[in-house]
Amino acid sequence: MNIEDIHEYCVLKRGVTVSFPFDNNTLVFKVMDKMFVLLNLEGSLRMNLKCEPGKGVELREQYNAVQPGYHMNKEHWNTVFVDGTISDKIIYKWLDDSYDLVLKKLSRTKSEELKSI
Repeated sequence: MNIEDIHEYCVLKRGVTVSFPFDNNTLVFKVMDKMFVLLNLEGSLRMNLKCEPGKGVELREQYNAVQPGYHMNKEHWNTVFVDGTISDKIIYKWLDDSYDLVLKKLSRTKSEELKSI
């Protein structure tokens, strides 16, 4: 898995936009203006993914490549190092989970707006 694979997978999701709101090295994927993936473009391939609070700790204990979210709320975000130790299938599942968590928190107005996209 590489940056292009992650980008292509994320932009196919409904309502996703991509930007560099922080710096030129952090590509941010949002759904309806809410972040669900922050992808580092410099150095080792890693990304921050939203996760359920209890699940985040569990994943950190299970995988060495999963750490508390760098510069994020550690309860709701994990940093995942894409180093080949975690299968692509699992990483794609985590990307889906992050997207879905944001969808669940959208206001009714934003949810309706997303349906029309």
